[in-house]
Amino acid sequence: MTTTGILDYESDAIVQLMSIPEEDWTEQELKDALQRAIMLELSTIPPYATALWSIIDPNKDEPVAHTIREIVFDEMSHFGLVCNMLTSIGGTVQLIDPLTVPKYPSELPGGVNPGLEVFLSGLTRDSAALFAAIEKPENPLAFAADGNTIGAFYQRIANVFPNFAHLLTGNNQVTFPLGAIGHGAGNDIVAMNTIGDVLKAINIIQTQGEGTTVSPDNPFFGAPGELAHYYSFKEIAVGKKLVKNPATGRFEFTGADVPLPPTAPVPRVPSGGWANDPANAPDLSTAAALHDFNTTYSDMLRALQDAWGGQPDRLFDATSSMSDLAVTARRLNAIKLPSDPNSFYGPEWLFIP
Repeated sequence: MTTTGILDYESDAIVQLMSIPEEDWTEQELKDALQRAIMLELSTIPPYATALWSIIDPNKDEPVAHTIREIVFDEMSHFGLVCNMLTSIGGTVQLIDPLTVPKYPSELPGGVNPGLEVFLSGLTRDSAALFAAIEKPENPLAFAADGNTIGAFYQRIANVFPNFAHLLTGNNQVTFPLGAIGHGAGNDIVAMNTIGDVLKAINIIQTQGEGTTVSPDNPFFGAPGELAHYYSFKEIAVGKKLVKNPATGRFEFTGADVPLPPTAPVPRVPSGGWANDPANAPDLSTAAALHDFNTTYSDMLRALQDAWGGQPDRLFDATSSMSDLAVTARRLNAIKLPSDPNSFYGPEWLFIP
């Protein structure tokens, strides 16, 4: 059985994959699943980064900014690990097909977490609630489980991958020591040489996003006390720290306040970009800044595809592009919307073929 629309961002390919019994997965299903996992990891970076860059003073010691920044780095690591899984079994990473690139607003690729619309905006309690919903565990501690989650999809990959361990070659791998430059244990992008490497990487991806079944902590933290992504974002959304109630043993969002840092008010970016919003159609100068961002983003995707296509040094071009995107995004965050002088433009993250 072959899943359809595997490169179509808006298809239900993950739902199709999850409907196939584990024992019936073929090499192609595994490769398709890893490509969809790559698309999932990539899809989280634009909304998280857009929120991060809307913070007016991006002081790395500001708690909320620090939290989101570390999560963005985690997602980059997860993306790299899954790319290595795919290339190690002879697959090809696809990032620059117009069908493949993330689209906003839209549901997550593949039909995971159905009904959840992912949008681009500045940091608000609502956007943090969206991010928590993206990272939602299959069984959140002290909360009801619901939905078809990213964690469940990764568990299916972990269950099936050992059947194809013989395909692992360790070829065409890209490595990067994120942990060595201050982003915590477990955050390195490492080669996938053995099934042990694969299963360890999947465990990192799952637990950094969801925590474990007994703790909300990130076991591969950058600093002691860091929570898994779901609980970190939930704290920002609720405005309260997560604490354990000694009387019940349950985790509750009833701790100290979590204030939002000052941000540029960036409303939701319209589908297809600001040019599709007649009230806020950009002038020539703003359009040029938006084009600069989209061009840099597109170049970054090309560099990433090249990196996992046999040119590993292109990873450094991609990381440089990410820094440039932050600068341009903050430039956009200083331009007022024509329809509302109290709101500002945000980046569109549009791919230019």
